[in-house]
Amino acid sequence: MNKITTLFKIKYPIIQGGMIWNSGYKLASAVSNAGGLGLIGAGSMYPEVLREHIQKCQKATSKPFGVNVPMLYPNIEEIMKIIVDEGVKIVFTSAGSPKTWTSYLKENGITVVHVVSSSVFALKAQEAGVDAIVAEGFEAGGHNGREETTTLTLIPMVKEKIKIPIIAAGGIASGRGMLATMVLGADGVQVGSRFAASIESSAHDSFKQTIINTKEGDTQLTLKELAPVRLIKNKFYEDVQHLYESCPTKEELSALLGRARAKRGMFEGDLMEGELEIGQIAGLIHEIKSAKAIIDEMIIDFNTARSELTKFDF
Repeated sequence: MNKITTLFKIKYPIIQGGMIWNSGYKLASAVSNAGGLGLIGAGSMYPEVLREHIQKCQKATSKPFGVNVPMLYPNIEEIMKIIVDEGVKIVFTSAGSPKTWTSYLKENGITVVHVVSSSVFALKAQEAGVDAIVAEGFEAGGHNGREETTTLTLIPMVKEKIKIPIIAAGGIASGRGMLATMVLGADGVQVGSRFAASIESSAHDSFKQTIINTKEGDTQLTLKELAPVRLIKNKFYEDVQHLYESCPTKEELSALLGRARAKRGMFEGDLMEGELEIGQIAGLIHEIKSAKAIIDEMIIDFNTARSELTKFDF
């Protein structure tokens, strides 16, 4: 019996990342209908827009789905109230202390999962009472941990420390990657980049095609002084690197970043001046597919890889 499929009442232990500007109700419902757990990415939504997406997701699927909430965003109180009022049963929190909202959510019958980048924060999340944790490695796209610990090393170190279920994230886009992290101690996986390049993703088509064109080494973690973020190397990224040559202050970096860079790049398709957030695993993504096709392919790949392990018997 798998801890993650049991916890969420889903068929496969595959969770879609709640990625800003990529994870609207169309993607979340498609992943849930295909047997995984879809997540609406609240980080890029005003409260009433989130409410609309929750209601549309409820109509589009009868399967479990959840909402991902980065706690550093404004309107957090209103967002949490909407989640409760609309009857959402699963919430993934990130970018903040799990102590802040876990009790409130659980008191309202919600299953809570918190995203961490180290075993230290995994322990804090467990102590806060969350039901599971996402252990996200340095390979992941978007905002990342400061520790720069890779998934390969993070999962077994977290497994050694905590007792609650572990969901591995960062650098997973195939069934083989899924199997590898589960051998290391994960109970399931969270997949972001692969679903960003899906038919149902709310990202701009130009950004999806850019993911397909991204090769090994085309992404880099930067802006660590503000909030570490993994980006595709485009003009904006090069502007950041040029500014670094003058040893900028945080204020100067913030001024260059400005507002809505992620929306501009991923949602509006400005491939030059926008933030293009994607994981290192983009180099393994070669085709835009439906969420169902992605999940079906991952399960076939997982089972094939598992059967091949017999040749390593000693």
